[in-house]
Amino acid sequence: MRAPRRPIHTVSAWVRRQPPKVKAFLAVVSGMAALALLRIVVHDHDNLFVAAEAVHSIGICVLIYKLMKEKTCAGLSLKSQELTAIFLAVRLYCSFVMEYDIHTLLDSATLGTTLWVIYMIRFRLKSSYMEDKDNFAIYYVVGPCALLALVIHPSTSHHFVNRIFWAFCVYLEAVSVLPQLRVMQNTKIVEPFTAHYVFALGVARFLSCAHWVLQV
Repeated sequence: MRAPRRPIHTVSAWVRRQPPKVKAFLAVVSGMAALALLRIVVHDHDNLFVAAEAVHSIGICVLIYKLMKEKTCAGLSLKSQELTAIFLAVRLYCSFVMEYDIHTLLDSATLGTTLWVIYMIRFRLKSSYMEDKDNFAIYYVVGPCALLALVIHPSTSHHFVNRIFWAFCVYLEAVSVLPQLRVMQNTKIVEPFTAHYVFALGVARFLSCAHWVLQV
């Protein structure tokens, strides 16, 4: 006799059979439900931002493990790492001039490890870098993020330039994963470590977004 299927397997199988529009609708509903749950459970919204930074750090650690164990950077996007380094550097600057706290320490550690990943891809493991697959033009995201930051930025008591920088790093963080998704689309192959890294980024972006939405 076949063992009865668990409810979670039944639900996941049902979701996989649905058309893309239904999957998108279910994703939006699930996200809104998760936000409502976080609003009830989490009393200090700043903890969500710390959690987002911690999850991002875990994702970087997965990448470091991949690079050190497999000695290859195949399937990784250098441009995505460079965008990550840019928004982390800008956010680190904002932390120093606006509010020096635990976020500064977390961002410093994440920026350091991200720069190490960039170094490994550019120099030590350059032979395995799929440059032809990593063809996303980063100015398509850096330019619009900069323009959007000029128009829409926080109205706090900090200096005007610092508020623009903060908005820029928030917007750039939201889209920094796009080159990595483009590489995954071009190669048609998703390695386990890369999938775990992208999943960690997705969780980190959701927690960061939840922090700002609940703050507002």
